[in-house]
Amino acid sequence: MELAAGKWDDGIRRGAAASFALHAIAILLLLLLLPKAEPPLPLPDDGLSVEIVPQAVESLKMPEPAKAPLPEQAKPEAEPAAPVANSPPAAAMPSVAPIAPPAPKPTEFIEARQLFSDKVLADPRSRRAREALRQLSGSERNLQLCDLEALEQVRRAQPAMAPDVLAPYAMAAEKVSGNSVEVKGGAFRSKRKWYNIQFKCELDAGSGKVLSFAFLVGDAIPQGEWQEHNLVADDGAADQ
Repeated sequence: MELAAGKWDDGIRRGAAASFALHAIAILLLLLLLPKAEPPLPLPDDGLSVEIVPQAVESLKMPEPAKAPLPEQAKPEAEPAAPVANSPPAAAMPSVAPIAPPAPKPTEFIEARQLFSDKVLADPRSRRAREALRQLSGSERNLQLCDLEALEQVRRAQPAMAPDVLAPYAMAAEKVSGNSVEVKGGAFRSKRKWYNIQFKCELDAGSGKVLSFAFLVGDAIPQGEWQEHNLVADDGAADQ
């Protein structure tokens, strides 16, 4: 029995040694088959350098979380401020001055403050006019003197106009009575256009000079009415 037991123990030892040898061979084979780890490659030198500035380090710190604002208590609505006594008024917006409409034409007679017919006739250039007036009768002479006064009054009152001819009976017959002349439908020409005119003229019986004069200039006469009233644009040429 002891011999048999010894043989049994010897067989177990041999089997264990053989099993260990097999495991060692297997481990060696695995190590040979595994790929070898390569050493890490060195980083390329691109010539650049980075300098860490203290301020930059501080900026990299994580910001602290913002604290939630505490709920404010409901505030009562502010009452409107009372006006301060003697306070200057607020600056007003600049206002645009409205465009003034054109001045309406006068509807009443303008009384002449100065008379001009006597001075016009006294001018040396009016010699032929003076001679023509001496050959006229009393009423016709008075009418021509008042016509002359009317032209000069319009010229002085409205410098933009250049009246050169007056037809006292163009739109209505004139009225000559003694030393008084009244024209209600006269017309005068200025720059090839005709305008309505009315005037009242008083003359001195002794000297034959104009004593007072009042006039009213009206609107322009439409050109379509010129032929009807024998009004022409130029002397000696009827308007077509």
